[in-house]
Amino acid sequence: MQFDRRAPEGTLMIVRPVFVALALVASLAVSNAARADDAWTASGCGSEPSAPSVDGSSVDRYNASIDRVSAYEKAARTYNSCVSKQANHDETVVSNEARDKIAHIHEGSVAVQKRIAANFTKMTAQLKAAGGKFGGH
Repeated sequence: MQFDRRAPEGTLMIVRPVFVALALVASLAVSNAARADDAWTASGCGSEPSAPSVDGSSVDRYNASIDRVSAYEKAARTYNSCVSKQANHDETVVSNEARDKIAHIHEGSVAVQKRIAANFTKMTAQLKAAGGKFGGH
């Protein structure tokens, strides 16, 4: 009696995490598509500064435009620095949450694989012992 037709050792350990990762990527893609209209904002940075208009119609207006552009440059750099810091923080939080969720899923998957492998090991031994009683292989 030939019962043991298992895949090579570790096959399930490789296939299942790959499947879980693909499922996670697909769910994130759907989630991101649903949130396309909900753009991320750096809520802790205040409002994005508005770019000033440039008026070159006279020397005085040109000089005033230079002052406004210089003020905008300073405000934009400050705002951009704040946005960059908050984005980095938020991305790290999301990455850590995803890592923890993936680890939880993987642990559950590994536990199932171990239980199933133990069941087959036990059943194979039982079948071998029972087959021996009847003159089987």
